[in-house]
Amino acid sequence: MEAVSLLLNVLGRTLEIYSLILLVRVLLSWFPNLDWGNPVLATVSSITDPYLNAFRGLIPPIGGLDLSAIVAFLALSLGQQLLGAASISILASGY
Repeated sequence: MEAVSLLLNVLGRTLEIYSLILLVRVLLSWFPNLDWGNPVLATVSSITDPYLNAFRGLIPPIGGLDLSAIVAFLALSLGQQLLGAASISILASGY
């Protein structure tokens, strides 16, 4: 069961890294003159936009503000917490 706990920890860390990439994407969206054709920016966009689009379909922009990123961050945080709790639970059970 240690392998399962390790896998859950790796998944949790992966979600942390994805949260950082998502934060970079959101911060970069504040600069309207950026060239999204740049390979680095295009990669960040291609990694994060499908996830954000899932929430954009649920939450329409309000007054021109896209609030989907807030819900996306909350969902990632919830996923991290659930993975961490499951990992601790598995280790505590002693299996």
